[in-house]
Amino acid sequence: MDTADLLERSYPGRRAELKRDIFRKALSLFNEQGIEATTIDMIRAECDTSVGAIYHHFGNKEGLVAALFFTALEDQARLRDAYLDAAQTTEEGVQALVFSYVDWVERQPEWARFQYHARFAVTKGPFKDELAERNKTRNLRLRDWLADSGRVAELKALPAELLPSLIIGQADSYCRAWLAGRVKGSPMAYRELLAQAAWRSIRGDDGPDS
Repeated sequence: MDTADLLERSYPGRRAELKRDIFRKALSLFNEQGIEATTIDMIRAECDTSVGAIYHHFGNKEGLVAALFFTALEDQARLRDAYLDAAQTTEEGVQALVFSYVDWVERQPEWARFQYHARFAVTKGPFKDELAERNKTRNLRLRDWLADSGRVAELKALPAELLPSLIIGQADSYCRAWLAGRVKGSPMAYRELLAQAAWRSIRGDDGPDS
């Protein structure tokens, strides 16, 4: 999957062609130049469009950064939910969460790199409330899955809000290091090990060991 595939999924059709082009060029500039250093005029020049057209779609640069960030999160969530829907057991579900995270990062490295860089700006900026609302909706499937009564009995007595971090934390750390060039091994090459580590961190004492 490449950037075009992700954008076609998120914004299909001919009417969204300009929007997709702005996204592609902005994503590239934000990753190459940095979010702070990139200006709307730089994006306009790359897209060969008007500043007015960019403002029409996104309002301002903060709006464009947030729109890119939300697009990445939603695409990531679609893959996560598809993997989770195929899981038959709690352990398979934990594995699905780790696999989907790792697979998405490796398939979409430019989006993932931007997502890491933009997180602070969006969570602290003018779109923080919209992000909070989107996260509530986006994570409904995950919260319902974690809260299943039969599933809870298989897990350690841990705060529900801590579980996603325990499941994804190690995969997230490795993916960040890979994107930054600090490690060479493919995240997907280690997905089984990362999933096993996640399961061991949350399974109850009587849970099956893998």
